[in-house]
Amino acid sequence: MPRRHLMVPPFRNEPFTDFSQEANRRAMFEAIAKVESEFGREYPLIIGGRPYTTGDLLKSVNPSQTDQVVGWAHRGSAEHVDQALEAAWKAFAGWSRRPAEERARYLFHVAHVMRRRKFELAAWIVLEVGKSWAEADADVAEAIDMCEFYGRQAMQYEGPRPVTPSPLPAEHNEWFYIPLGAGAIIPPWNFPLAILVGMTMGAVAAGNTVVVKPSSESPIIAAKFMEVLEEASFPEGVVNYLPGAGSKVGDYLVAHPRTRFIAFTGSMEVGLRINEMAARTSPGQIWIKRVIAEMGGKNAIIVDSSADLDAAAEGIVISAYGYSGQKCSACSRAIFLEDVYEAGVEKVIERAQKITVGPTKDPANWMGP
Repeated sequence: MPRRHLMVPPFRNEPFTDFSQEANRRAMFEAIAKVESEFGREYPLIIGGRPYTTGDLLKSVNPSQTDQVVGWAHRGSAEHVDQALEAAWKAFAGWSRRPAEERARYLFHVAHVMRRRKFELAAWIVLEVGKSWAEADADVAEAIDMCEFYGRQAMQYEGPRPVTPSPLPAEHNEWFYIPLGAGAIIPPWNFPLAILVGMTMGAVAAGNTVVVKPSSESPIIAAKFMEVLEEASFPEGVVNYLPGAGSKVGDYLVAHPRTRFIAFTGSMEVGLRINEMAARTSPGQIWIKRVIAEMGGKNAIIVDSSADLDAAAEGIVISAYGYSGQKCSACSRAIFLEDVYEAGVEKVIERAQKITVGPTKDPANWMGP
């Protein structure tokens, strides 16, 4: 019986949750209560689909209430990096040969599971990294988008690509996108699900396998993502979960001769260090490592004489102080032309003074810790 091709509708962004609706508010409160009931659990390493406990525990706390332990993540070692890369390369042998359509099916299934667990995942984000309800919901929506988008992109780029025909009569040229191998994913804490999922799913959609070293500030959300992968029946070893100190596990993973590529989001200091370490060829290394590093920005909003100052002030405050300004996309410079400077600054101050600050499990608080 011939294989049926996957019919995929055009990509559409995952809609945000309307928390003005009572049913959505109730669902979010219930999700927060459920997550709080699970506080204090331990989460093992996941290598090749198997859990490993080390006894070296990393404590993750609620930044809105630091005496609350969200969970304990077992920390890995250099030996576990070796094991995780071995598992990733073993999985690569089969995963890289699967048709893009088959890999895309897994990504779409992951998106489906996250969509069903959307309130729960958002609640974990609220409680582990202090995002507001709206920010946490957007984080999950973006993670879903990453799966949906990269699944479609993998299907689009499979197969030979057209090249300029050769003038030689006996020559025929083609080029293909091929997966690289096993790589390292090092995500930040400020988008603990969206960027983690984006860097991971982009890599695996292309046929690669990965070792994820989550941020030490948000290891539990990363562990929950591993639960999502398991629920979606993702093949063992394609994604491996390895919390640990950046100076030990992270450096060893980056410098390892079997690490083919590194995807990193975080500070310029760490990103430049990763780039420097990856540029050195380790004994036994047979390739030049590829590094994708996103290290933030110094973003400006420019307000000219024709601007609506109320709208400008609203945009500046939301951009500068949303999630306490802890985003690479946050506005850190507001530049007003001279003739609107005084009035514009006054409106920004007036709008900023209306910000409500407090524990983000309370939806009345717009900004958290």
